[in-house]
Amino acid sequence: MAEHNVLGKDGESAAIAYLKENRYQILHTNWHRGHFELDIVAKTEDELVVIEVKTRSGGSITHPEDAVTNQKIRNIVSATDFYIKYFDIDLPVRFDIISVIGKQPDFEIDHIEDAFYPPVNIRRW
Repeated sequence: MAEHNVLGKDGESAAIAYLKENRYQILHTNWHRGHFELDIVAKTEDELVVIEVKTRSGGSITHPEDAVTNQKIRNIVSATDFYIKYFDIDLPVRFDIISVIGKQPDFEIDHIEDAFYPPVNIRRW
């Protein structure tokens, strides 16, 4: 497995451990249906939380969360819509990003709650 893939898996494992320590119930990790993918789907007492995990080894000029582009946000929102319908979930949804920087076991974790909102498409007549 390529080094960046190992780093990504280690980062996701660190993010899951962090979420569990903070009382999130992990429902799914790396959930796939067709071309849809969600890194982590978790639940708090009163909401569904979809978490995108971005891991970097460090020394980068940009922050890992900057890799979550508008297209990536649209894909995450579409996947979440499918997930909610598939599992018939009736909870408010929050979109978070967990940024993981460094190398295991000394990862620096930054949890950005409400990192983005679903885009609204407006049609003009």
